[in-house]
Amino acid sequence: MEVIITASRLAHDLTADRPPVLLDVRWQLSTPGAKAFDGRAAYAAGHLPGAVFVDLDEELASAPGERGRHPLPELAEFGAAMRRAGVSAGRPVVVYDGGQGWAAARAWWLLRWTGHPDVRVLDGGLSAWEGPLSTDVPEPDEGDFEPVPRPTGLLDAAGAAALARSGVLLDARAGERYRGDVEPIDRVGGHIPGAVSAPTNENVGPDGRFLPADELKARFAALGVPDAAQVGVYCGSGVSAAHQALALAVAGIPAELYVGSWSEWSADPSRPVAVGPDPQ
Repeated sequence: MEVIITASRLAHDLTADRPPVLLDVRWQLSTPGAKAFDGRAAYAAGHLPGAVFVDLDEELASAPGERGRHPLPELAEFGAAMRRAGVSAGRPVVVYDGGQGWAAARAWWLLRWTGHPDVRVLDGGLSAWEGPLSTDVPEPDEGDFEPVPRPTGLLDAAGAAALARSGVLLDARAGERYRGDVEPIDRVGGHIPGAVSAPTNENVGPDGRFLPADELKARFAALGVPDAAQVGVYCGSGVSAAHQALALAVAGIPAELYVGSWSEWSADPSRPVAVGPDPQ
């Protein structure tokens, strides 16, 4: 199953009799005190023709709390949001964002985990698109997608801790947050004991597109992934970690996602915290 799509391939697919559903999921991480990014305004200023805006904070997550800053959305609400966007089980979906790929990957992961058979992310995001943009807001026909979670692929805090001992748990955040040098958002810096630092930005080239599959395989091999029975990923709140899961999928490696991630883990003072470059 292909998990990413080039802009040229997407342009071709959009001319088909049954083109893919397009979802625009522009979003950026906001630090406390900074002005929040307005994805809906960016969408209104110009988007791929036919694309429907999906709000990550409101439709791909539930309210922040004990389960982290971007906990899983309620299934009924997520399904309703996807159907409003025109998502149906029998029609391909292509998701894109402004180019970073994190938000698009979150939508990709959620749709795949809840049973959609054909979801791809536009490699390089909006900046890779060479065609015209539109300011028209489409009104798609109601879709029929009904989310049914898979029994595997999702980690909770206990599962992430166990996987860090029995397999490979990758931390997708920047190295300085992993080490605990800085922590601009969560209660405390550091990482889950046993987790391996694997910053998401190393999955892509200077143009924001994913490295070739063989290069990604080599990257993850250097992190010890081929020797692991299981691979898990986490980040700050389950967004950039979805991008890590997508990169692993490009390399042909299945991975489980700890959605609560560091925002959930670090909120409980009883959970252990490791600092420095060493996993332990």
